[in-house]
Amino acid sequence: MSVPDSDVRSPDSAAQPVSAGIVTALVGFTSSFAVVLTGLTAVGANSGEAASGLLALCVTQALGMLWLSRRYRMPITLAWSTPGAALLAGAGTVSGGWPAAVGAFAVVGAAVILTGLWPRLGRVIAAIPSALAQAMLAGVLLPLCLAPVLALRDAPLAVVPVVLVWLVLQRYSTRWAVPAAFAVAGVVIAVSLVVGGIGLDPSALLPELVLTAPAWSWQALIGIAVPLYIVTMASQNIPGTAVMNSFGYEVPWRPAMLVTGIGTVVGAPAGGHAINLAAISAALSAAPTAHPDPRKRWLAAFTAGWAYLVLAACSAAVATLIAAAPEGLVEAVAGLALLGTLGGALASALADVSEREGAVVTFLIAASGVSVLGIGSAFWALIAGLIVRTALHFRR
Repeated sequence: MSVPDSDVRSPDSAAQPVSAGIVTALVGFTSSFAVVLTGLTAVGANSGEAASGLLALCVTQALGMLWLSRRYRMPITLAWSTPGAALLAGAGTVSGGWPAAVGAFAVVGAAVILTGLWPRLGRVIAAIPSALAQAMLAGVLLPLCLAPVLALRDAPLAVVPVVLVWLVLQRYSTRWAVPAAFAVAGVVIAVSLVVGGIGLDPSALLPELVLTAPAWSWQALIGIAVPLYIVTMASQNIPGTAVMNSFGYEVPWRPAMLVTGIGTVVGAPAGGHAINLAAISAALSAAPTAHPDPRKRWLAAFTAGWAYLVLAACSAAVATLIAAAPEGLVEAVAGLALLGTLGGALASALADVSEREGAVVTFLIAASGVSVLGIGSAFWALIAGLIVRTALHFRR
């Protein structure tokens, strides 16, 4: 799908997709960066390493968007794996610590590359019952989505304004509900710093890549890499292609997997856990609101790529402010950001009555947070769900 050069140069034709691209980047970044920082910290990253991971994710997905959208003249948008970050938040530190987690990120990237080169692997992932994959995701999300409830109990003065703003925007402009909640949280953090007389080190506000040599442990490979790969494919890449198809675009599967896989491998030593095709936010650039002419919507994704490079420069400052937040505030906002994802995962998991028992077992084990042999609950939840499903289907 090509675009005449005159269309690209015309300010009138470019203004609408450019604004849509900026909105795509702003909404994508502000609605889930706290989830990313929470997940990276949970698997062993310190504040500098977590900020570096956020920076790496912004840069790699930006470069991927710039190339894919320009090369194929499609509004192909990329994103970090928000469900994957939520999974990391529930996984906790594994044997080998942060270097082992970095190694698991690199393995995920290699698996995505292999998926692009070997279509059969993609079909294997697609063959995993959607109900079980969504139930695993819902179980991982549940503890995070309970955070606003607990924070309201423990720190009501800090959290109530955030929840109220989120609720009002849910009524009038859902797209901006979570970004507005983060903005209010930022005000709360600023007030707490002023009241407490706490100053920030200016050098900590500058972006910096912190590289970590990857290590490998079987606990990290099974407990992080396997579920992270499955969640990224099942909850991001496959739905992302479906969203694009609904707007008349056929995503070039192999190039998209190669770009996101290579981006994940390159970003892993800096702390990036995974980049993938955007799913929900893909509609912001691919829908008619980006431009009435489908041939010109690629400019929205192209603009989003440049916008993410600008946002990358803010990654360290954002991480520094998050680290200075009152206890429970960031977790509460992250939980609000994931409520929609939790609702969608539960609806998909329980929609098919014949799959419901296995899905419920998967959900409960994933939500329990149990760890066996140093492997987190997400992996065991999927295994248990498959066993229950197989046993019940055999009986029937």
